[in-house]
Amino acid sequence: MIPPADSLLRYDNPVLVSRNTERKSPKSRPLKVSPQPPVVTGPVPPPTKPKSPPVDTSKQPEEILNAILPPREWMEHTQLWIQQVSSTPSTRMDVVHLQEQLDIKLQQRQARETGICPVRRELYSQCFDELIRQITINCAERGVLLLRVRDEIRMTIAAYQTLYESSVAFGMRKALQAEQGKSDMEKEIEELENEKRDLERQVNEQKAKCEAIERREAERRQVEEKKHAEEIQFLKRTNQQLKAQLEGIIAPKK
Repeated sequence: MIPPADSLLRYDNPVLVSRNTERKSPKSRPLKVSPQPPVVTGPVPPPTKPKSPPVDTSKQPEEILNAILPPREWMEHTQLWIQQVSSTPSTRMDVVHLQEQLDIKLQQRQARETGICPVRRELYSQCFDELIRQITINCAERGVLLLRVRDEIRMTIAAYQTLYESSVAFGMRKALQAEQGKSDMEKEIEELENEKRDLERQVNEQKAKCEAIERREAERRQVEEKKHAEEIQFLKRTNQQLKAQLEGIIAPKK
């Protein structure tokens, strides 16, 4: 037989149960088998309501214990073993021993003293369940009230866990969006730089064309100016010749 992991919650000796859930041990008390929620050491799932069924305090203490702290069960070689929480009242020495065991397990499992630590939360949860068991045996109403406190604490932790996970998911989405936006901006910058280079190339080409046109027009202007100066000189010479001829014709007549 391989029993479940050791717990600070006190249990009775395991009892072998047949497949049809009939006890083979006549001395054991009647049992309503219900699955015990395992102590969560990792992320806490979102809470459901209500987490614990209503407990009738008019029942026997053993039945109340089974309702508050369900028995744990496991299979071994097609045999079902069930272990109920102990209904033995606790003494002051049991409480002192519980405190010592809590300190020992915290050291053995190297639980963190501060901050978030699943191991520390698991051990303190087991310790709180053991305190609920001890108090329920003496006063069922106190045990039921502590059960409500325990469930409220778990629901609060689950709510914070859900909030944390949603915050992490939101942060990851924003980071991915920022990364995607960064790549898009880099691509746009590259396109703009290419466009800038094309425009600069076009500007250089237009400047070269403009300079070529200016040189060509300057050369044409020089040619036109030279031609115009030659025509002026030709006309001046022609004018002087005509004046000379005119003077030669007028002089003999006198």
